[in-house]
Amino acid sequence: MLDPTDPVVPAAPSSAEVAGIVPHADIPLAGVIGWPVAHSRSPRLHRHWLDRYGINGHYVPLPVRPEHLAAVLRSLTQAGFVGANVTIPHKEAVLALADVVTDRAALMGAANTLIFRPDGRIHADNTDGYGFISNLKQYAPDWAAERGPAAVIGAGGAARAVVASLLEAGVPELRIANRTRIRAEQIKAEFGAKIVVYDWAHFGNMLDGARTVINATSLGMDGRPPLRLPLDALAAGTLVTDLVYTPLRTTFLAEAEARGARIVDGLGMLLHQAAPGFERWFGPRPEVDAAARAAVLA
Repeated sequence: MLDPTDPVVPAAPSSAEVAGIVPHADIPLAGVIGWPVAHSRSPRLHRHWLDRYGINGHYVPLPVRPEHLAAVLRSLTQAGFVGANVTIPHKEAVLALADVVTDRAALMGAANTLIFRPDGRIHADNTDGYGFISNLKQYAPDWAAERGPAAVIGAGGAARAVVASLLEAGVPELRIANRTRIRAEQIKAEFGAKIVVYDWAHFGNMLDGARTVINATSLGMDGRPPLRLPLDALAAGTLVTDLVYTPLRTTFLAEAEARGARIVDGLGMLLHQAAPGFERWFGPRPEVDAAARAAVLA
């Protein structure tokens, strides 16, 4: 597993212009790779941290079509980039392109953080689970996974990170429902006996007795239909969180809060998952605080 304190040395400078920035040996470059990627808030966050710590570096959006991913990754290692975040739809594909994959990235079946070594080797890691748990601990400090079952909605890459982190945190039972049941069954097959799969049509039953409920789908995001599922069995005081952070207060969170649930929005997960990558690429461990949150929301 990669050591977050392991120094990252920029690759040799190149005359190529990447995203309009001319690489320089003393100016580390990083970015976020996705398709599309213009909506990403990561450049705002990293710009805030670069300015805050007085680092002469850049973090840029990198729109990359799936068929160009392999070629772009290799070109970035030769163009002064020290690493990149990875978002939809490339999180799973980068595993096959990386030279080294951490145990947790392999377990989750996806990577969101890449480190480019001076020799051109690509290291892939996943900090989504770390970001998810850190967000809950920051905004619900009395939350404890072992207090009762967790219910996860969705079975994609983000859900896998949530499942892995909750199991590691000590949740006694993890319930999961997905529109395509086979994807949820695959998670059960990989993560073990604590996983209980529910049919999408029986979602409401999954909430009975659950102490933590997570929307790990993109439903409710700006431009997507809202996540509308029956919450009749949701107990007051249950912690409910949504990985969606645009908008911050999704319909799902609003309806859960109206039933007495404690809610945590998804923005903190974005902030916390970004911190280890920033440290590996640029040096300082950045602080996830109100100023970082405000910079992303600006």
